[in-house]
Amino acid sequence: MTSLRDAAMNSKAWPFEEARRVLKRYEKAPPKKGHVLFETGYGPSGLPHIGTFGEVARTTMIRRAFEIISDIPTRLICFSDDMDGMRKVPENVPQGDMLRQHMQKPLTSVPDPYGLFDSFGGHNNAMLRRFLDTFGFAYEFYSATEFYASGAFDDTLRLAAERYDAIMGVMMASLREERQQTYSCFLPIHPETGRVLYVPIKHVDTKDYTVTFDDESGREWTLPVTGGQVKLQWKPDFGARWAALDVDFEMYGKDHSTNTPIYDGICEILGGKKPEHFTYELFLDDKGQKISKSKGNGLTIDEWLSYAATESLSYFMYQKPKTAKRMHFDVIPRAVDEYHQQLRAYPGQPADQQLANPVWHIHGGTPPASHMVVPFSMLLNLASVAGAKDKAGLWGFIRRYAPEATPETHPDLDAAAGFALRYFTDFVAPTRQFRLPTGQEAAAMQDLAARLMAWDGGLDAEALQSMVFAVGKDHGFEPLRDWFKALYEVLLGASEGPRFGGFIALYGVQETLALIEKALAGQLAA
Repeated sequence: MTSLRDAAMNSKAWPFEEARRVLKRYEKAPPKKGHVLFETGYGPSGLPHIGTFGEVARTTMIRRAFEIISDIPTRLICFSDDMDGMRKVPENVPQGDMLRQHMQKPLTSVPDPYGLFDSFGGHNNAMLRRFLDTFGFAYEFYSATEFYASGAFDDTLRLAAERYDAIMGVMMASLREERQQTYSCFLPIHPETGRVLYVPIKHVDTKDYTVTFDDESGREWTLPVTGGQVKLQWKPDFGARWAALDVDFEMYGKDHSTNTPIYDGICEILGGKKPEHFTYELFLDDKGQKISKSKGNGLTIDEWLSYAATESLSYFMYQKPKTAKRMHFDVIPRAVDEYHQQLRAYPGQPADQQLANPVWHIHGGTPPASHMVVPFSMLLNLASVAGAKDKAGLWGFIRRYAPEATPETHPDLDAAAGFALRYFTDFVAPTRQFRLPTGQEAAAMQDLAARLMAWDGGLDAEALQSMVFAVGKDHGFEPLRDWFKALYEVLLGASEGPRFGGFIALYGVQETLALIEKALAGQLAA
């Protein structure tokens, strides 16, 4: 066993902890199917949201961790429940009236309101795959419609018919009395209307493997449970899929956690072994509400990638998966800067710390070097005061601060400069609020201006920071963070900002002096 594997077997990083749980399933014998199967599920009732990406990203991290501690091959399946009936029209898609004409039809039978694909489910599946491909995930895509129609699910559906009473027993125990009267684990697809029917099943024939039911108009029908003519309700479908595919691991949001015993029970009724589970906390929008595909609230993947590189989103997903996180535009700058902090720390860390570093998991053990010599938050502040309209304007300041840096040698910094300009324009500029300094603050800023005028220490960020610190201390700011907060609010129009010495080094001593003089003259708050 390698030293890397030894370290991984003892790592407290959550992907390794989960990987070890999966490995324990096969401590006595390897899987008969020849591989360990990881699965993620997707309900394509609306455009994919960022939480869906998170499931695949996090599962991939666990899969990579497993491949370090075991030689058993792995697979990752991304399964789309695109045979589900459309129960409501998403608020964030066009042609709502047209879509309402197809309520309760499988999503792969509903026309695409964008006119690009053969169905609404097909469109949403394509969006998901595009997003996942952007991040280079290695996965296999499964469509529920194809899974049912191809016969791949038939053996499990026949077994479900044979063990119908046992499955219904599990489900009935979880339902209110009123719901019990009409519930069936089988949902027929109406032969004429094509709609998914939520109707009681009158008879299950275990010889011919058919179900008999009355439709909403009272007409009796008999359909085979195989071949995509009948589907399972979503909770039994979850467990049946685990059994059919022999799934070893699946994660899902906290909103599913109460159903875990149901999923597990049905999986075992159908001859499967329940997989390992991982329940993550939900993502919230700026108002603290759960992100919803149908509402379209919260950030989309495309929106995040308009303001930051893909790795920053992966970093956000790695952090504290069992803690609910607010996901709005204002989390992006911190995610970018923390990601690069971890990249810079990685080379000097011993193996155990490297395995606990998020960048190991983001990059599958081979993180790149960071060339972000200027933090993203600093670029935002620079954009605020420099009046730069393009990356070239920012690079004029960057080159003075870091003469060795160029867009070619520092591509991540170059990309970040573009992202910062876009972020500043869309989110910072409209909300900036400059204020006039108090008497104490004005006196301190006059002192800072005088010291900058006499400064001969070059662009040493630490030396400049020490000088700014000393000014605040000399003028009696207690706590000292009030002094820095005043600098941000008066000079930058923000409530927080970077280390101010670093800002001076980047923006320039004379330029910062001129900025202070403008503020003291009341020109910024005008």
